[in-house]
Amino acid sequence: MKLYLLIPFLPLAAFVINILFGRTLIRDKAHWVSCPTIIGSLVVSVITLIDVINGKIINEDLYTWVVSEKFIVSIGFLIDQLTAVMLIVVTGVGSLIFIYSIGYMHGDKGYYRYFAYLSLFVFFMLMLVMGNNFLVLYLGWEGVGLCSYFLIGFWFEKKSASDAGKKAFITCRFGDFGFALGVILIFLTFGTLHYVPVFDEVKGVAGQTINILGWEVDLITLIALLLFAGAVGKSAQIPLHVWLPDAMEGPTPVSALIHAATMVTAGVFMVARCNPIFNLSEVAMLTVAVIGAVTSLFAATIAIFQNDIKRIIAYSTISHLGMMFAACGVGAYAAGIFHLYTHGFFKALLFLAAGSVIHAAHHNDIQRMGGLKKYQPITYITMLIAALSAGGIPGLAGFFSKDEIIWSTFASGSPVGTLVWILMIAIAFFTPFYSFRMIFLTFHGKFRGTHEEEHHLHESPPVMTIPLMLLAAGALGAGWVGIPTILGGGAHIAHFLEPVLGHPELHGTHAQEFGVMGLSTTIALSGIVIAAILYLIKTYLPLRLAQGFSGIYRVVFNKYYVDELYNLTIVKPGLWIADSFIERFTDAKIIEGIVNGVPRSIGRFAGILRKVQTGITQHYAIIMAAGVFILIVLILW
Repeated sequence: MKLYLLIPFLPLAAFVINILFGRTLIRDKAHWVSCPTIIGSLVVSVITLIDVINGKIINEDLYTWVVSEKFIVSIGFLIDQLTAVMLIVVTGVGSLIFIYSIGYMHGDKGYYRYFAYLSLFVFFMLMLVMGNNFLVLYLGWEGVGLCSYFLIGFWFEKKSASDAGKKAFITCRFGDFGFALGVILIFLTFGTLHYVPVFDEVKGVAGQTINILGWEVDLITLIALLLFAGAVGKSAQIPLHVWLPDAMEGPTPVSALIHAATMVTAGVFMVARCNPIFNLSEVAMLTVAVIGAVTSLFAATIAIFQNDIKRIIAYSTISHLGMMFAACGVGAYAAGIFHLYTHGFFKALLFLAAGSVIHAAHHNDIQRMGGLKKYQPITYITMLIAALSAGGIPGLAGFFSKDEIIWSTFASGSPVGTLVWILMIAIAFFTPFYSFRMIFLTFHGKFRGTHEEEHHLHESPPVMTIPLMLLAAGALGAGWVGIPTILGGGAHIAHFLEPVLGHPELHGTHAQEFGVMGLSTTIALSGIVIAAILYLIKTYLPLRLAQGFSGIYRVVFNKYYVDELYNLTIVKPGLWIADSFIERFTDAKIIEGIVNGVPRSIGRFAGILRKVQTGITQHYAIIMAAGVFILIVLILW
């Protein structure tokens, strides 16, 4: 039996059962369908990982999906080192999010629907990472986008939630359009969409150009940039990052699933999977590195001034995704995937801990919290571990992967790498700063809410805290598989991924690596210290600084006015066109003119024709005689 087939199809079965029978038979027991199936997928994923470690690579077609002349595509699966790592992230982190959801979503009237969508989300993500061709990748790609729309707008009766779901779906359309063009261009170039033949033949088309409106464009660069356009949308990079912070309108476990295990990691995975294509284009690599690094710093600065606990973590996600792309852009794909792997644990933990806080406080505003550590000690400790890991503090998972990215950019030996490294060093300060600002304002000091709110503060039930503790273990130790050789480790994950992702050419000594590591660690610790000074000791300073630098504060607090810019340049003109041209002219004049005009014309013609039928015999006789006369004239003529 092909055991690996159970990995995606168990969640699919859970979706089918819950969506068909959830309303009538299952109702509040939907988790008994979804949770065992994803845990089953996790078990099979671990077995598959062991097989891959032992040298077993799977690349086979299940059945032929599309046949149209030369266009032949199968539903097929490729399970190699890269896929194996992604399977552990998706099913491992996903399993804990599913279990946590039992407590968080208890009593919700859409309980069965929630678990059905969650299972479908995981199915599409698994298809995305397991597919052996670009069309299966595209199936999963669009599938996770659809499920994000379902889940972000899950509480659709709330306008802000339904608007956020639409914003996510529509924003990603821009990137997905480019991604679809890239897939089409791959088929037109190589005659196939299967990874192996495309990657084997890609060097043969290096240097070829394609004429676009009189411009000669490098073919490989065009393909890479079109594919990356999809990644920019799915992984929320500038300029298509605007949907991810608004995605916080969905249930908190959904935020954790989107940010840690599914959807947003798809772009990083796709770029890493397509590394043979990207490696042949300096322009594409430069674009990936710069957009990733700039997005990372951009989002980190915004996170500093946010007060919604989930939005802070959302901007943190955008920042960390930017770091992953920056690593890929300098050729350190394994470092990017390593950070994706560790990020899955500490980011899911941050979101679920935030959900535990919200579950107790019943709101998201950290300015109305404070002193929660005595009411929620488990939540506090686990969130503290997540913040330390995210901040890159030595010994925790995030340190090893983040340090690998910083070192890779420094040692890349290129001007772009040096620029990216400088930005990464700045981010090494901002990440622990905004993380511990959130920790200090939420859990330390005095409670700043109402007496009634304080009366209801409590620790979350075990079904929520146990997943927090398990994720905390991951945030602590998941990075130990990538301890660098200078610290006595074997960098096992880098060597494990090398057959798929290659090994970047690094230029640097062990002394330099120690120096870079020491610098980034010192800067990270200084971020925590400064956050402690501002939010624990001299708590009056943040307000004074905001007033003293009011212009800068206003711009960053309002997220650099990007949403307002899009509203002014895209949304309002689009609505004007829809209202003034499409509705009033195209719809009212052309479409309604055809729909109503044709039957109206027929009615008028029938009205004229009706007058001929007078019912008077003499009239009919005259018409017959005239007809006979005309026929005779025509014949004689």
